[in-house]
Amino acid sequence: MKYVGAHVSAAGGVGNAPLNAAEIGGKAFALFTKNQRQWQAKALSAEEIEAFRTNCRRAAYGPAQVLAHDSYLINLGHPEPEPLAKSRAAFLTEMRRCAALGIRLLNFHPGSHLRLSSEEDTLARIAESIDIALAETEGVTAVIENTAGQGSNLGCRFEQLARIIELVRARDRVGVCLDTAHAFAAGYDLRTPEAFDRTLTTFDRIVGFQYLRGVHLNDSKAEFGSRVDRHAPIGKGKLGLAPFRLIMNDARFDGIPLILETPESERWAEEIRLLHALMETTSP
Repeated sequence: MKYVGAHVSAAGGVGNAPLNAAEIGGKAFALFTKNQRQWQAKALSAEEIEAFRTNCRRAAYGPAQVLAHDSYLINLGHPEPEPLAKSRAAFLTEMRRCAALGIRLLNFHPGSHLRLSSEEDTLARIAESIDIALAETEGVTAVIENTAGQGSNLGCRFEQLARIIELVRARDRVGVCLDTAHAFAAGYDLRTPEAFDRTLTTFDRIVGFQYLRGVHLNDSKAEFGSRVDRHAPIGKGKLGLAPFRLIMNDARFDGIPLILETPESERWAEEIRLLHALMETTSP
């Protein structure tokens, strides 16, 4: 079963996110549980929690179909003590909000060294940050998103993702979200069946498909290997339709959230229908 959806708005309360997802025909959805550009947020009320859980049940969204995303402000690899502590506290809050809502997957960007520390030291800080949050929570998996590699952002190479996982103590509660546009911009080609197979074989060898917990389905405005993060509508960018057809017909992507983060949210219902139309039928 392919769980295709989009990163929908939770404006007006988190309980609106599953309703917004159902309205566009999504079988999965992503959301921010708080304003992603602010450090602080009012605690979730019992009414908000119940509304979210109730609307998920009514729209038939189970835990495997929901992928939360943390704040863009958080940098779990920050090389300076005070900003690192602030990021770790905010990440723990995000994990606790997910636990309260019954969300089992929290997606996050791994972090940046800001050219102030080595890659290895930063990866170790990120892993330590994850362990701190996991030790204080239950039931939520920390899902590391691969990045395009802009600036000093880590996570653009599969080896970096694998190293974080290797350093995390609670590896049963860590996973990866594979962003197609980020992978392409980072130098992992997906445009032909041969390139797609090479990239996924490499991912499996270095990281392991057992850690795949979600996918961000994005075409790319940026060129291959550019390390520039610019999303495009499905089939309208440098990737084209081929990789999305391959994903939709690959059983390794069954049962996890496949989330659109493409621009032009008014196109999401159309893009969801397009992705399902790419699936090949096996019946006569």
